Amino acid sequence: MCGRFTLTAEAKEVAKRFGVEISGSFYKNLAPRYNIAPTQPVVVLADDGKRYLTQMRWWLVPSWAKDPAIGNRMINARAETLTTKPAFRVAIRKRRCLIVADGFYEWQRLGKVKQPVRIVLKSKELFGFPQSLSQTIRAA
Repeated sequence: MCGRFTLTAEAKEVAKRFGVEISGSFYKNLAPRYNIAPTQPVVVLADDGKRYLTQMRWWLVPSWAKDPAIGNRMINARAETLTTKPAFRVAIRKRRCLIVADGFYEWQRLGKVKQPVRIVLKSKELFGFPQSLSQTIRAA
């Protein structure tokens, strides 16, 4: 997962792309966002027997963590160690979702300066980043 991403699509487009119905005022007021960062609210596709869109905080707070601030640093994991690292082991097996996006940023070095470059699918379609859910990230 990248460190910054975008979601500029309208709620109807998100719902259609992921095959869910729009519910709640949150989706009706979905505004374009061009710089979504860790710890901010994000739109996710979750499934607890039925697919649905919801808003969650982008971080992972492991069940054993004494300080929730650890979630600020836990946004990425290496695929090769996902099932062995204590912070991700249970979450990857039991609590997964997709973070909805339409682009993400990578950084290009231009001399001494780093320039963000937005990357989108050639088709311009929405996509989802796989993510593990922490029980503490659900937003009200």
